[in-house]
Amino acid sequence: MSTPTTVGSGDDSADWLALYRTPGLRGRALNTLIQHFPDAKAILAADPQQLLGLGLERTTVDALKRPDWRGVEADMAWLQQPGNHLLRITDSAYPPLLAQIAAPPPLLFVHGDPDYLRQPMLAMVGSRNPSHEGIALAKDFAGYLGDCGLTICSGLATGIDAAAHRGALGTAAGTVAVTGTGLDRVYPAQHHELAHQIGANGALVSEFPPGTAPLAANFPRRNRIISGLSVGTLVVEAALRSGSLITARQALEQGREVFAIPGSIHNPLARGCHALIREGAKLVENGAHVLEELAPLLGVSAEPIDAGQTEAAVARETADDGYGELLETMGFAPVTVDQLVARSGLTPEVVSSMLLLLELDGKVHSGAGGRYTRAR
Repeated sequence: MSTPTTVGSGDDSADWLALYRTPGLRGRALNTLIQHFPDAKAILAADPQQLLGLGLERTTVDALKRPDWRGVEADMAWLQQPGNHLLRITDSAYPPLLAQIAAPPPLLFVHGDPDYLRQPMLAMVGSRNPSHEGIALAKDFAGYLGDCGLTICSGLATGIDAAAHRGALGTAAGTVAVTGTGLDRVYPAQHHELAHQIGANGALVSEFPPGTAPLAANFPRRNRIISGLSVGTLVVEAALRSGSLITARQALEQGREVFAIPGSIHNPLARGCHALIREGAKLVENGAHVLEELAPLLGVSAEPIDAGQTEAAVARETADDGYGELLETMGFAPVTVDQLVARSGLTPEVVSSMLLLLELDGKVHSGAGGRYTRAR
């Protein structure tokens, strides 16, 4: 099959895609070749012995001489659709922070506005099965930090990722989603509408070409891009063994800041954050704590939340017929009805009735095991 027509005069996208689709040539190997040849066409035309001398396997060299033009043709058809872009690591538009990591992706597939990838960015990650409080925190932090000029980057997963994206969508800084699939599909499928909104107010980005399925091995690779694009990573809720901690530790290896929100010592989803804090991550309780570290470096707004106004608003909301006292009795850790009865001195019937009304009013969330959590 002949080489497909490229987009625009002098566009070498097809040659880059041919390289990228060569087995064994994605990542470090291709970056090595980029340093030794002037362009993609020169790599395709290179002498096999020269390629072997640069450390390529014989099977990779053989495959390089038989490019997958059919796959390239499908990629080019995707690129010709509105809003789709291809960024080469040699392009001036390639995100500069990502180019600094140990194994930057040679190509990025982008849907939306690629300029978002060059904005000051904060990664937000956490549990796929968070608490109600965790979801609220992710939305609040993302909205506040987005209003201060930080683009929020996450992985489009369920839970904290989705909450962070949604919190940032209404801000001028927008949000970036890094996926573990090709951008011709959405994973998980229930985030189709969310992905559409991100494409309209930010960007979706992947190192995987169109047609790539959500393979398990793709997501750890995706995580290094989330941290690599960002000046820092904020972990909202995470268990001790989670992909979020992998992302945070990759951020540390990349020389980026790591932040973690603490929680109850009884909450399993707080243990990952506590472990990071013990390892040196900065403990943060509000968005201003994040900006204390980042604003001087980035020139974004560091205006803190008006703490006095916030406390006054909480006082007004909770000063009503004993409901505020029950909320204060709850604290912010999950509690049972029996625990509240013991603390408050009220009867089980009264406590249950009050909790029902508080839940309907959005001030309390019910969870597993009959436990209740106070909403932030």
